[in-house]
Amino acid sequence: MRKFLILVQLALLGSTLSCSPRDFLTRRLAGTLIAGSDTFKAQQQFWLRTGTIANRDYISPEYLVLQRRGWITATSTACPPEIGPPPCWDVILSPLGVDAFRDLLPSTAAATRYFSVPVARRELVAITGIRKEGSTADVDFLWKWVPLNEVGSALYAGDVQYASTVGFSHYDDGWRLLEGAAPKSLQGLDDALKSAEPAH
Repeated sequence: MRKFLILVQLALLGSTLSCSPRDFLTRRLAGTLIAGSDTFKAQQQFWLRTGTIANRDYISPEYLVLQRRGWITATSTACPPEIGPPPCWDVILSPLGVDAFRDLLPSTAAATRYFSVPVARRELVAITGIRKEGSTADVDFLWKWVPLNEVGSALYAGDVQYASTVGFSHYDDGWRLLEGAAPKSLQGLDDALKSAEPAH
């Protein structure tokens, strides 16, 4: 009888050791995998264009923020054939804009009129739900933008939270986050972040 008990205990111990922490999709694991993914950690870039730009760009929400801050000024100009329709604007950084963007511009900025500026990073707020079905799962989560600098603070309100849903799949080594294109109805993280809507 004692040998039987020892064998049962060894079998239970072996089955416990064969399970990895990634075999159980908990909120903690889902949060760790989402927050640690390259897609989630990618910084938000703002593309700043100076010189001649179309009116639709000049009145975009981002450029309206730059105008209100006094960071850009513009004069009306003729539209080149590739930009139209009129009106078009010749945009330059104001002295305030030069101060705001000085440390953010790449060293090659003088040679170009179109460059990217890192302005914000994502922060995971909470995992709000997990729906499992066999070897797949959908995870609902909240996240927000955290500004990296003065420009990011102007463009992204830090108190707005976004709701997203991303797919997970269970493999032989445990649960994995779907980052790229996802099969069937599951949604990869890139698509989940692009389709995020402000949480109410």
